[in-house]
Amino acid sequence: MAGKWFDELQVGDTFDHPIRRTVTETDNVLFTTMTHNPAQLHLDEEYCREHTEFGTRIVNSCFTLSLMVGISVAETTLGTAVANLGWDEVRFPKPVFHGDTLRVETEVIALRESRSRPDQGIVTFEHRAFNQKDELVAVCKRSGLQRKKPV
Repeated sequence: MAGKWFDELQVGDTFDHPIRRTVTETDNVLFTTMTHNPAQLHLDEEYCREHTEFGTRIVNSCFTLSLMVGISVAETTLGTAVANLGWDEVRFPKPVFHGDTLRVETEVIALRESRSRPDQGIVTFEHRAFNQKDELVAVCKRSGLQRKKPV
């Protein structure tokens, strides 16, 4: 399904995205090393076993954020986005572990016509990611510049 045009969206629209994703050790290690993040929380199992409350490595939160937003694209912004304008209020209330399966839902929380671009508008989405236990593991607000339906 293609993304939505700005003028097809209404505040309160909610999308339960059909893609779910099981996070693997490879996802975590590759993302963490590709971004030059040396945090032991993501890379050192022995350290985590001995020195953290989790007892094991946790998934890099930047990967979780990227996955959450990425899963949302097909139903929200695919082919209709001009630009991502920013992320606000990014939170990770519970950690993600290797083997967790995430699902994502998105809600339109604000819409505003662009003052300088009459064929575009600014949409604010709230993305929420849940693990297989239905625990909220990530949430963020994302603002983007979205095209209006061509006339």
